[in-house]
Amino acid sequence: MVKEIQLRITLQEEKESDILVKKSAEFFSIPERDITGIKVLRKSIDARKKLIILNYKVAVYIKEPLPDTSDYTFDYKDVSNAKPIHIIGFGPAGMYAALRCIELGFKPIVLERGKNVQDRRRDLKAINQEHFVNEDSNYCFGEGGAGTYSDGKLYTRSLKRGDVRRIFENLVFHGATDQILIDAHPHIGTNKLPKVVQNIRETILKYGGEVHFETRVVDFIINNNKLQAIIFQNGNEMPVNRVILATGHSARDIFYLLHKKNIALEAKSFAMGVRVEHPQHIIDSIQYHCTGQRDKLLPAAAYSLVEQVNDRGVYSFCMCPGGFIVPAATANGEVVVNGMSPSKRNNLFANSGIVVEINVDKDLYKYEHFGVLKGLEYQKDLERLAFTSGGRSQVAPAQRLTDFVEGKLSSSLNSTSYQPGLKSAPLHSLLPKLIGGRLRTGFKAFGDKMKGYYTEEANIIGVESRTSSPVSIPRNEHLEHPQIEGLFPCGEGGGYAGGIVSAAMDGERCAEAAAKGL
Repeated sequence: MVKEIQLRITLQEEKESDILVKKSAEFFSIPERDITGIKVLRKSIDARKKLIILNYKVAVYIKEPLPDTSDYTFDYKDVSNAKPIHIIGFGPAGMYAALRCIELGFKPIVLERGKNVQDRRRDLKAINQEHFVNEDSNYCFGEGGAGTYSDGKLYTRSLKRGDVRRIFENLVFHGATDQILIDAHPHIGTNKLPKVVQNIRETILKYGGEVHFETRVVDFIINNNKLQAIIFQNGNEMPVNRVILATGHSARDIFYLLHKKNIALEAKSFAMGVRVEHPQHIIDSIQYHCTGQRDKLLPAAAYSLVEQVNDRGVYSFCMCPGGFIVPAATANGEVVVNGMSPSKRNNLFANSGIVVEINVDKDLYKYEHFGVLKGLEYQKDLERLAFTSGGRSQVAPAQRLTDFVEGKLSSSLNSTSYQPGLKSAPLHSLLPKLIGGRLRTGFKAFGDKMKGYYTEEANIIGVESRTSSPVSIPRNEHLEHPQIEGLFPCGEGGGYAGGIVSAAMDGERCAEAAAKGL
């Protein structure tokens, strides 16, 4: 017999051996010896009160052996000589599209503008130390996409779009810890993700797929509204039949290319703001009601905040406990910041994007002459502003949180995890009122919700601008572009995902759509 139950365990009880067996036996009023196994299905932390509780959802095996099998198997086929499906981009959407193609019996041919995970590291080092951005290989472009070096947070609200458990189990199959199947807020860690991504590539190659790095698509050949070939940066041409376009939210050259060719695009609302960075112990003390060090059983504390300010959402985004801030620019002449955490989340700082909703129909009237690209141009202007105010390098403009809200230049800044360095700048006056004014109100409200959050010990760092794509690429009910036969917009770049998991699920769906009729 197998029964699923919920258990509430205190931190003190968690330190006892076999506490789940003991609690389960008490729940069913049976001897502990009758319990042959416990499988943890879900684990979360309830820290709303001073007594912190660990919530477990467990499957209790009573006089029945605990199975040692995955709920999923992956039926990868030899597709060496199968019909091809071309995939542009090798982020989460592109990777999962390729894996799904192999399951369906089609040969994925992946075209990635950036480098593999090993070679990509040198370009990341160049951004951090030499302030030089390789526009094809950086924190956004390269094997695994932005997700590879952005922590691997696996939160999603897209539960109706696909099978989330299947996405997680495939990550475990490729080397991720099985803890992601249990944690309420799972993540893999930026130190472990590259190996998982490499394993996915090796699976694709093992079963006959192809992955081509440093292969940037610069043009499409279209006849009678049907995609016939793609052209690379070296001038080479490749005939195609079905193309999954999974280039991510930062591949601006693709948006410009489609727009130039009069291929339908749509302006899309998005969000922009700053990164805020606190010492991790401050967030721990707020969330865990403690002074000094948190209990060793507790992970670095996270938070999620949202406030409505003048009819626009102001909210935390991509919160990274025990993490660090990185330069995420994709071109020289711009400064963009993002956050990530290692698997242990053991850095001294906590950082999060704090961003403001931008309504593309109401807020960008000065950019209307850019048409569907108005949000993209607005992004670019703020990134160039950050570059200039930071000193025309990857040094980022920054301000103490309290100084930003009070509208005064910071005479000094706090320590930071941001390797290129910070420069004091009046972000309170540099940011457009649309963003800056709402952020100032939002930070005050967050300080009321989390006592201690509003502090001079925190820095704000600009700009956090790549939360999502400001452009969407339309598609019909068959996931195909309504104008171009054979083109399947996919993932974050198409406007159909908002993170690793939703992008992966969309990649699978697009692979299934592209395979129909082949």
